[in-house]
Parts: sequence; structure tokens; C-alpha cells
Amino acid sequence: MQEKKYSIKDWADDDKPREKLRSKGANSLSDAELLAILIRDGNAQKNALDLGREVLRLGNGSLSELGKLTVNDFMTIKGIGEAKAVAIAAALEIGRRREGGPSIEKTMIRDSRRVADFFRGLLKDMSQEVFAVLFLNQSNKVIRHEIVSVGGITSTVVDVRVILKKALKEEAVSLIVCHNHPSGNLKPSKADDLMTHKLKESASLLDIKVLDHIIVSEEGYYSFADEGRI
Repeated sequence: MQEKKYSIKDWADDDKPREKLRSKGANSLSDAELLAILIRDGNAQKNALDLGREVLRLGNGSLSELGKLTVNDFMTIKGIGEAKAVAIAAALEIGRRREGGPSIEKTMIRDSRRVADFFRGLLKDMSQEVFAVLFLNQSNKVIRHEIVSVGGITSTVVDVRVILKKALKEEAVSLIVCHNHPSGNLKPSKADDLMTHKLKESASLLDIKVLDHIIVSEEGYYSFADEGRI
């Protein structure tokens, strides 16, 4: 005789993820239970918690690895449609931004570590190279940050003209650029050196300073300025 499959609604209140969160706090829930709350409901074969466990298995049981997956990856699970997949991706992005710390906008930049910590949190789960820029005012405060290029696993194409056009629009007097190395290797490539030199020379013609070029990865960060290379 096939065992009857009960939905979460049939569980005792203390075992239901939503009720458990309300009565005992979010830290009392497992990762799968937290995912079940995002998923909300299951299907005829699996309840929300079953689907949460399947989603977690996609990341080999690790939320960090799960953060590297896409909406389409989540939708490979039967019972996870676009709405559920988007909700999971959004929650993971919120966690990533929270880990990155306070927004860097209006922050006065005094050293490379503050910039590196911000971008390591923002880019840590990216499997592609991403190039970003901080636009700064006369007081070295960040006007805004922007991702200007997303490339492949080993490189990304950066258009210096696009960066300078945005800098002029923001009335920035200086820039800090940053990109990630998904491989983990922090050593600048020859292309990194050439791009840094080209950007610095081009920006100087517009009386804009390039203060630093920072490379980030899970291993740490590399600052051209700290190494005396800019």
C-alpha cells in the first residue's frame, strides 16, 4: 500500500516552516525550510519542503554555491516555475548585498580595502568576469557605482569611451575601477595592465583621475594603487 503524502498544511504547527519562524525565529529554520517559505507551495508529488531540499541539492547543500545558479537552473526542478525561481534568486541577491555591507554610495574612500570588500560581496557569486566603476566627487565620496561590462569566464570587454562618458555625466572628478577573477587568481593579466594604462591616459585628457584598479576574487584582492602600479 502506498504511503499517503501529507502536505505541510497537515503538519503540526511547530513543524510548519512559517509558523516555526514566527514562534521560534528565523535562525531556528534549516536552509531547506527557509527555501520552502519562498517556494510557498508544492505540487501533487512534493510539498514545498521537498522542493526546498531539491533546490538546496542543486548547490550541493551550500547556499554559497546556490547563489551562483541562475533562474533557469532552478527551473530545471519539476515544481519550480518561473515565479518560484525568481523569488529564490531575489532572496539570494538580497543576502549577497547584505553581506557586501552598507551601500558604498556617499562613502568617502580612504583606502582600497573598503572598495574591495564592497565588490567582493557584490561579485562573489559571479561565474563571469564583471567590470565595475566607482564615480567619485572632489571630496573622494562615491557618487554612484555601476557595472559597465559582463563578459565570459576569463575576460570581459571594456570600452573606455563608455566609462568616460558616464564619468562626465556624473560630473565625477575621479574613478576607481574594479573587476573580478572567477578563477581566484589575483595576478593582473597583460590585458588588465593595458586597459588600466589606456583608461588612465584617456581620463587625464578630461582632467579625471583614475585612483585605483582593484581585482577581487574569493582569495582576496589586488590593488594597483597599493602596489604602486597606477
